[in-house]
Amino acid sequence: MKEIQAIVGALIRGRAQPAALATLVSVTGSSYRRPGARLLLLADGTHVGSISGGCLEQDVIERAQRVLTRREPDTVVYDTTSENDIVWGVGLGCQGVVRLLIEPLPERPAWAVALADNFTARRPTHLAITHRHDDPHALGTALTAADAVSSANVFVQLVPPPVRLVVFGAGDDAQPLVRFATELGWETIVADPRATFASPARFPSAARLVVQPPDQLADAAGLDAHSLVVVMTHHYVHDLPLLRALLPRPLAYLGLLGPRKRADRILADLAAGGLTLSSADRARLHAPIGLDLGADGPEQVALAIVAEIQACLAQRSAAPLHQVFATPESVRLSIH
Repeated sequence: MKEIQAIVGALIRGRAQPAALATLVSVTGSSYRRPGARLLLLADGTHVGSISGGCLEQDVIERAQRVLTRREPDTVVYDTTSENDIVWGVGLGCQGVVRLLIEPLPERPAWAVALADNFTARRPTHLAITHRHDDPHALGTALTAADAVSSANVFVQLVPPPVRLVVFGAGDDAQPLVRFATELGWETIVADPRATFASPARFPSAARLVVQPPDQLADAAGLDAHSLVVVMTHHYVHDLPLLRALLPRPLAYLGLLGPRKRADRILADLAAGGLTLSSADRARLHAPIGLDLGADGPEQVALAIVAEIQACLAQRSAAPLHQVFATPESVRLSIH
């Protein structure tokens, strides 16, 4: 997510200059990146993004420079399934085949403008990248309908709005959590009743700071069904009204810092206060929050929280890769 945000920013907000875009459109076997990974090369030589772990970038940049000069798209296939793949200059031995489209871009391409607008409005964007066609002018990235599907010639990608993480609680342990989330490209909102804690000096990377009484924080935080929510106020009297407001809402993730017994007590008090909670409502609450990493201290706890949220977003088990069964899907997404 951070990568495409940076690419859109370079195309829309940067100074106008010729550019070429390399997009990974298909993967067979093992690959460091998934389809949809991109590398943008600008005429001044700067580049944004990546399409591998660093082993293909130099070759892709050289090809993109030729695309910039000729103003004609190019497709390239990197086949690393053979031990002799060194003959074409990379010699990865990664056991995968990746296909790229490298296209010249006009100034402020329409799809990039639409992405920027949709990021702000928190709307999804559907892109179609045509990478096989008899007419070279038909190759490239364009907006497409929501019901479009990929084919052998066209890679269709759904680009969601930026991930939004709302952190209720502006204590010291929230600071590394917000930093880590920002590094991932997530939009972060910090909400706390205390203005001295929820301050720009303490959270310089936060997109927004919300200061309201505890019973008004949830409504003021701008939550939607795609929001990730972490409750870490460390105050029982603050957590209670927050969870009363949050549990009935459709959220992408809801986590509560603290031991399981504390969470059970909060849920019991909410039920005694008249809040009807289904078993599904209770199951949605991640408490204790985070993966079991043996975390100790704010930074390690933040890592455990971000890791669990990322696994939930990707719908993965968070198991060690060496323990994951070698299904076609796990092989395709393996990391080198």
